[in-house]
Amino acid sequence: MSETKIFLSEADLPTSWYNIQADMPRLPKPPLHPLTKQPAGPQDFLPIFPMEIIKQEVSTERWIEIPEEVREILKLYRPTPLIRAKRLEKALQTPARIYFKYEGVSPAGSHKLNTAVAQAYYNKREGVKRLATETGAGQWGSALSMACQFFGLECTVYMVKVSYHQKPYRRSLMQVFGSEVIPSPSTRTNAGRQVLEADPDSPGSLGIAISEAVEDAACREDTKYSLGSVLNHVILHQTVIGQEAKAQLAKAGEKADILIGCCGGGSNFGGFAFPFMADKLTGASDARFIAVEPTACPTLTRGKLAYDFGDVAGLTPLCYMYTLGTNFMPPGIHAGGLRYHGDSPLLCQLVADGYVEPRAINQTRVFEAAVLFARSEGIVPAPESSHAIAAAVEEALACREAGEARTIVFNLSGHGYFDLSAYDSYLSGELIDYPLPEQDLERSLKLLPEV
Repeated sequence: MSETKIFLSEADLPTSWYNIQADMPRLPKPPLHPLTKQPAGPQDFLPIFPMEIIKQEVSTERWIEIPEEVREILKLYRPTPLIRAKRLEKALQTPARIYFKYEGVSPAGSHKLNTAVAQAYYNKREGVKRLATETGAGQWGSALSMACQFFGLECTVYMVKVSYHQKPYRRSLMQVFGSEVIPSPSTRTNAGRQVLEADPDSPGSLGIAISEAVEDAACREDTKYSLGSVLNHVILHQTVIGQEAKAQLAKAGEKADILIGCCGGGSNFGGFAFPFMADKLTGASDARFIAVEPTACPTLTRGKLAYDFGDVAGLTPLCYMYTLGTNFMPPGIHAGGLRYHGDSPLLCQLVADGYVEPRAINQTRVFEAAVLFARSEGIVPAPESSHAIAAAVEEALACREAGEARTIVFNLSGHGYFDLSAYDSYLSGELIDYPLPEQDLERSLKLLPEV
């Protein structure tokens, strides 16, 4: 097929989410209660999540039906296009065929709306009035703000302080959709006040913002907590991406050899890759899977596989995952959505078992690839998504050296039109790399909780 863009119709929108827990040869160790250190049960999650979300979190059913009300909202922008990056191929002089799934066509500008709509729906159905959440770069906060408007819910967003100032227009977008946006760490919560007492100039982190949002939700009966990545139910809701991409590749007569996604907490990588991973787990595919992260926050490439809290204050259950330690403070890189110390337990298990290749890339190389992509394909990518582009470029150049015409597919999880200050820094030569010093990593890992 010679078409550059491969579309599906509304009728092709998936009717069920794919649950990889049904097919994994080994499931991750269960989450532990933060106080007892014993396996956490459904009742332990009730203060912060609605029951249907909890059921999805622990489910091992292969397919979970998407409610019709959720599908109707997803039809505002789904199915999203799969695009052949022919101009990028030409610029790289590679025999590889490069495709990208473009989630930036979502009204929120990224893939995050896929789970935001579902989570807002289930909370509304169970009588919740208000949601509290955190956001790094602002894409998740924007998506949940929009979804809360769709379902008539209030929304409070704790935005990592460095991103709050770096990305003011993402903050503005959340406020347009009616959300209260608070720079984190803040004086609103005990968790925030403790951080500020120790470091009044703290730039914040996702771990801190999660603590504030969880505390907020736990202290109000009308409020639940909503998370945009890491947990099983979040990745479940994102699998519409990979299901569509599989159908589009089949329509194009293509078979993916290499699948790539950026990785902070794992939601866009998992949502894109897991439907393809199903074939690898059954032996029907020998495709490679590459999860790309920043060298400044190298969770999968240099972290330790261990039990750790998802937040700084220790309010969340302990998850078995690759971690840099909850006390790890990542530098203020522009890919704010990738500044997280942990990762999805499902993804971490697949990395540990050798199904997924982790890769860390410096941010200057990431922006070099982002600018090349923008000048070739006409889309300015988000800094987070640009990590996937950088890896795709590396793989395409490897194909050129080897003379191999492989099919490379990556998830372009969002656009970067609210991230132009980051591009300003790169184009002016002010952007620098922050490779994580080994002594900083060792210091953080020494503080992992004893289990």
